[in-house]
Amino acid sequence: MTSLGAVFRPQLSPERLRDVVRVAEEVGLEELWLWEDCFREGGVSAAAAALAWSERLRVGVGLLPVPLRNVAVTAMELATLHRMFPGRPIVGVGHGVQDWMGQVGARAESPLTLLREHLDALRALLRGERLTVDGRYVHLDDVALDWPPADPVEILAGAEGPRTLRLSGAAADGTVLTSATSPDRLRRAVRLIEEGRLAAGRGAGEPHKVVVYLLTATGPDAPARLRAELVAEGLEAVPDLGVAGDAGAVAKAVQRLAEAGADTVILQPTADETDPEGFVRFTAEQVRPLVP
Repeated sequence: MTSLGAVFRPQLSPERLRDVVRVAEEVGLEELWLWEDCFREGGVSAAAAALAWSERLRVGVGLLPVPLRNVAVTAMELATLHRMFPGRPIVGVGHGVQDWMGQVGARAESPLTLLREHLDALRALLRGERLTVDGRYVHLDDVALDWPPADPVEILAGAEGPRTLRLSGAAADGTVLTSATSPDRLRRAVRLIEEGRLAAGRGAGEPHKVVVYLLTATGPDAPARLRAELVAEGLEAVPDLGVAGDAGAVAKAVQRLAEAGADTVILQPTADETDPEGFVRFTAEQVRPLVP
């Protein structure tokens, strides 16, 4: 069955998160995803609060920009989340927006090398390994977590370009794809991920989760709102991108992504959505029953 979730966009103030989490828990939403967008809200702090305010809701962070984070700190934070809320955090890491990374003096000359080194070290630390690494970007001297997660942890990678998609297949446990991913783009991405998996010798025994955001607008003005956001993002010329309409139309769009290779589809409201609680209810109560 395709997993379904919704995004709490960081254009909303942090103090609004509690009410959205409570509604998500009440209506049985499977996954609530958060973003660590510069310079809005911290992904780990928001995730910790959302997990503490709920009992069964899975909380995703898509994604943590690795140029901003020492890998040991990332491992400590994620291990803490997974030990306090076992089985419920879902975290992706990625390049981050390069202009934003430049603004804070963290832009890497080789984002791909940095992401590979970070993924390898992060996954090893979360497995409880002791590491000494002297890479181009990651440097660790006899580092191990005192409190690694009790159970295996999945680490996802955000990816768009071909080389990063192959890297995600080779070095991550799953891939997070943006709302600029149409079904055709998703099929190409899945092929590139699989190329990376095969090159790394990863077989069927190591499943790779594919998470895709779906830009979604509902209500009487939905088509205009969707188009306005696509225009603002320079994506209006991409065919079959996003969905505007009722629950039936949204469910069909989710199904098209599932058929193209998505394991999880996360509905992303437009930036002008004023009722995030209503959007969560719509996702869980109206769309979910229509998605196989």
